[in-house]
Amino acid sequence: MELLKSLSAAEKKKIRKAVEGELERYRIYKTTALVRREVQSTPSYEPRYHGPTNKRSDQTARAAIFNVEEERKREGFCNLIDQAVGSLPEKERFLIEQRYIGKDSEYISDCKLYSFIFDPPISEPTYSKIRNRAIIKLALSLGIIDFNGEVSIT
Repeated sequence: MELLKSLSAAEKKKIRKAVEGELERYRIYKTTALVRREVQSTPSYEPRYHGPTNKRSDQTARAAIFNVEEERKREGFCNLIDQAVGSLPEKERFLIEQRYIGKDSEYISDCKLYSFIFDPPISEPTYSKIRNRAIIKLALSLGIIDFNGEVSIT
């Protein structure tokens, strides 16, 4: 993969951190439920110091819009990650699923993964090569980098 060779170590590290952050967000979205906003219907007995009285507020509409948009955003993001990971070759997909998006991925170290979970076990340099290729492919799929190697993250 020419793109992998053309990137500097600092760029690779920045890309890896960005992809790991997106995979962490995916794992959080998958394991937590959306807390829906509800409208406060009981009056507040705190003093209200009025400003402009010509402004109207529709709490119910704002809460409903937030609930729908947040759910749609989460679902779209999870589908994007599922498609990106699903398009990876078998070993790369296995590595990403076990190390980054599995339920117990927070408790699995790289060493444990390449020594005990991979069947047959692989060496650390081979593991690093597989992981780096998978990270670059995911970065391309997620739009973190483009095909020219331009990093679009800050």
